[in-house]
Amino acid sequence: MKHIQKLWFFLLAAGMLFTACEKNIEGGGEIAVFSNGKQPVISASAATIAPAAADSNNVALTLSWTNPEYSIDSSTVKYVVEIDSTNRNFSKSVTRTVTGTRRLSMLAKELNSILLGFGFAFNTAYDIDVRVISSFPNNNERLVSNTLKLRVTPYKIPPKVALPTSGRLFLVGDASDGGWNNPVPVPSQEFSRLDETTFAGVFNLKPGSYLMLPINGSWDQKYALTNNSVPGIANGGNFVYYGPGVGGGDNFPSPAAAPGLYLITLDFQAGRFTVTPFTQQHGLPSTLFLVGGATPGGWNNPVPVPSQQFTRVTSSRFELASIRLTTGEKYLFLPENGNWGKKYGAVNGSAANIGLGGPLKPEGEDMPAPTVTGNYKIVVELANNTYTLTRL
Repeated sequence: MKHIQKLWFFLLAAGMLFTACEKNIEGGGEIAVFSNGKQPVISASAATIAPAAADSNNVALTLSWTNPEYSIDSSTVKYVVEIDSTNRNFSKSVTRTVTGTRRLSMLAKELNSILLGFGFAFNTAYDIDVRVISSFPNNNERLVSNTLKLRVTPYKIPPKVALPTSGRLFLVGDASDGGWNNPVPVPSQEFSRLDETTFAGVFNLKPGSYLMLPINGSWDQKYALTNNSVPGIANGGNFVYYGPGVGGGDNFPSPAAAPGLYLITLDFQAGRFTVTPFTQQHGLPSTLFLVGGATPGGWNNPVPVPSQQFTRVTSSRFELASIRLTTGEKYLFLPENGNWGKKYGAVNGSAANIGLGGPLKPEGEDMPAPTVTGNYKIVVELANNTYTLTRL
């Protein structure tokens, strides 16, 4: 009988211990046991979004998703919406986090900012992927939704830094070959305009500092820094515009490794500049010539001048105003007339539409003439290593 009593006592104690294990000792409550939820399904208010700039403060996109049905208070459920360019598997996604609601609305300007951050061009349609990840507040029980594909078009916004009203930009300073003399020597210290909001040029920089001027010979306007003591600012950062009657601003410092050739690029849309060493083979030529079977002078070298000599119009751009090119033939660019040891050619001489230009490089392939014989203007830009042909 005593043995039976002892057995009952043991079972009772074990039961009490098991019950105690289900208690939250610190909080005095029971440990919650939650069941798994189910994958949310996301949908969008529209599959194609192309708002106008005038609608920037209006809602452009509303995302909603189904209830994952966790066994917790729905007001505490966490949702992370991910947005990324298609085919990147959300490796560079932009996220928005909401709690307790299964809906996210985005203003046109917010969505537009995300799209421009992906590097999308204005007024061009792109595909993006969107999904939502639900979870407990502590990120447990993460459930990933389906991926939604949307077609979006960013609209044009004003650049962060005012563009030169002159449409031109010049380099001045003791870091340059021309020093602080103003006007500066051209074309060697003039930037090229690569597109509507980007200027670039290749310059010989020495220890010192410099500024950018929109009008050669005038100190009334300039592009400068707000603080040139920021670490790494010699290699790039934000820049600002100082208009007429507005003083202040710091000079741009030369890179620590100067002297040497450097590519300076100014992105007015983002308000940022970069300075990188220009180590390209053949350096920065001061002259450029056209040679080849497509030209009137054929492959004879030296070529006839001035008819097959380019004009240098900026530090890095060369133009040949008009030349007759014969289809079915090829040509090259020479930095030194009469010297076959240096040349510029196409990166890929058989690429599609290469007859009207494309990427180029030192010692590249022969470039084919356009498919139609005629007179063409040729522009060579060494700041981004491209060439273009325009039929006259």
